[in-house]
Amino acid sequence: MPTTLETPNAPKEDGFRLTGRHVLLILVGCFGLVFAVNGYMTWRAINSYPGVVTESSYRESQRFNQELAAAKAQADRGWKVEAVAERAEDGTALLRLTARDRDERPLTGVAFRARLEHPADRSRDHVAVLTAVAGANDRFEARLTGVTPGKWGLVIEGDGAGGRLYLSQNTVFFK
Repeated sequence: MPTTLETPNAPKEDGFRLTGRHVLLILVGCFGLVFAVNGYMTWRAINSYPGVVTESSYRESQRFNQELAAAKAQADRGWKVEAVAERAEDGTALLRLTARDRDERPLTGVAFRARLEHPADRSRDHVAVLTAVAGANDRFEARLTGVTPGKWGLVIEGDGAGGRLYLSQNTVFFK
């Protein structure tokens, strides 16, 4: 009965052999790639958003009670104001507003203006004065150029002799 000292499952010296050094290099390479991508994304996030929501949070907090009183007065007036923002055929942004009092009469003595606010870049905001549509006392319109597709904030304000009488903040999407 012959016996050999060779084991049948011994690795062959002519093939690839995974060593601890290979595993370490693979691990360091994968984590290095993750750190590099995270660093780039952090850099882009910090440089693309200024982080300024309001210029002075203290002044905003001082006006809070005034804003609450103005909102209550606006609700007590019972005005029915409807706004539509859409893309016109010529590519401009078309803002339409219908404004009536609680008795369904057209509002008089109120000048409406609208502001389209870009969610991330204030330099791209647009301001428009809504002008009365000829022959309709309760309808107002404005056209804005350069409005890019996407999500925008629509702020509508109505001013009368005593200051701001109406404020509405909405979100609109342009195609």
